[in-house]
Amino acid sequence: MSNSATDILALEKAFKRKLRTGVKHLCEHSSELSVWIGESGRCELQVQWDRDLYEALVRAIAHQQLHGRAAECILGRLCAGFRGDGFPTPQQLKRASTEKLRSMGFSSAKTIAIQGIATAAASGEIPSRAEATKLTDDELVERLLPLRGVGRWTVEMLLIFTLGRMDVMPVDDFGVKSGLKHLFNLEKTPRKSQFAELTDTWRPFRSIGAWYLWRRADASKILKT
Repeated sequence: MSNSATDILALEKAFKRKLRTGVKHLCEHSSELSVWIGESGRCELQVQWDRDLYEALVRAIAHQQLHGRAAECILGRLCAGFRGDGFPTPQQLKRASTEKLRSMGFSSAKTIAIQGIATAAASGEIPSRAEATKLTDDELVERLLPLRGVGRWTVEMLLIFTLGRMDVMPVDDFGVKSGLKHLFNLEKTPRKSQFAELTDTWRPFRSIGAWYLWRRADASKILKT
């Protein structure tokens, strides 16, 4: 069940306090990141507090290997293609025909993946938000990785942008790797083994650090144009 409006306001208020604490921590523990934070400004990390894990996973599948606008167009057709307001329920999605979902723009592989997620949600295999608050990051990864089409990166994005977890470092994310390379003026894209050396002092606020790395990667693209 999604959070109520009152719950969301409380979560947002608490999260903003954590962001301020986290930014201060990062500035104190990384001179390189401190300089970049000074240049780029306040952290604007946004969390979808009213989104359940089922919807977040389906949306993540839609976005895989697609430009954001194209994925949102497909998701718009998905929401409009079923009765009721908002996102289709797990029951609606798992019963939909392959042809219907393909006509909305989902590939065969993504159709199988999102219907598998819907089936898992309907049977209770995917935890609710309330259940998720009682699970650690590693426990959530263990619960969700068996789902078809769901990789570690997908779960990490859910942890950051749906659950607001503060200490996630998505080492396989291209933007994060690019941002780290530019932040530390590395000659090559950093290997997974280098992340611990370069970012472990950022704990327990590595999600905020990742957000600033995405901004650093964006800035490097602008400079190249």
